[in-house]
Amino acid sequence: MSATFRAYRIFNEAGAIQGRLVQATRDELTPGDVVIKAAYSSVNYKDALAATGAGKILRRFPLIGGIDVSGTVVSSTDSRFREGDQALVTGYDLGVSHDGGYSEYVQVPADWVVNVPPGLSLFEAMTMGTAGFTAALSIVQLEHNGLRPENGPVIVTGATGGVGSLGVAILATLGYQITALTGKDQQHDYLRKLGASDIVARGALQMGTRPLEKATWAGAIDPVGGETLAWLTRTMMPHGSIASSGLTGGVELQTTVMPFILRGVNLLGIDSGMCPMAKRKEVWRRLGSDMKPKHLTTIAREVGLEDLPRVFPTLLNGTATGRTVVKLG
Repeated sequence: MSATFRAYRIFNEAGAIQGRLVQATRDELTPGDVVIKAAYSSVNYKDALAATGAGKILRRFPLIGGIDVSGTVVSSTDSRFREGDQALVTGYDLGVSHDGGYSEYVQVPADWVVNVPPGLSLFEAMTMGTAGFTAALSIVQLEHNGLRPENGPVIVTGATGGVGSLGVAILATLGYQITALTGKDQQHDYLRKLGASDIVARGALQMGTRPLEKATWAGAIDPVGGETLAWLTRTMMPHGSIASSGLTGGVELQTTVMPFILRGVNLLGIDSGMCPMAKRKEVWRRLGSDMKPKHLTTIAREVGLEDLPRVFPTLLNGTATGRTVVKLG
């Protein structure tokens, strides 16, 4: 392990929150059982909120950012992991109260670590990252509540974002009929390439005002929330399910009980950060097998640590498309 290595550390200096590249040492890292030589991380909406101060995400300062990482184990005091293992970490307190993935070396508790499943490279694991894991966990929960391809169309909101793009791509791999909802008119071809059969432009969407609108969707993946989620509750088919995982469109939910008691609609909360390890491992196994999207290279673009300051604003202003993977090696 190098005596010093590059990391992107976030500081709170007189109330101004900003990050910058630093030279770090292992002694400075938050303690952990497993040391990983990082290969890749990724940029999520939560990372952008944390690194810019746009959201109160970090619980202490200074802190290395990044809620995702993949790489190779270089040392471990836990018998579950050995030198040379390919490993990944997403969620928990990584990049929130524990030094995160924007670092050439990462030190984490063994209970957070997942072996990279067969079928995924380190790069592909971070093309997935928290966003792909959230999308896959949403689909697993929808399936658990009875969703099948033959039930009818599934809608994905915020479809050009990380969760949305991977949600469309995974659903297509599994044989679902997909409608993509997006505000980016110039990205319709991108969404069709991922597997969307129908596209709804957010600007042209008529949400209606009745407690129940036309029953249209067998299932929904919604990383948006707010008014969009309320509309989904009104337009689900009987016994359809919505997987709710985000709040980019707002945290308030204005709806009625009518969809739930007259159509049996299920509203499923998706918590990818603290997902139990047994389920976490199973979702990652599927991401390397039957759920693996066919168009990962279409979804991903690669940047370096030094590029992070220009990437974060694109997540916050809604202009980012797909996934941004951060090369660390």
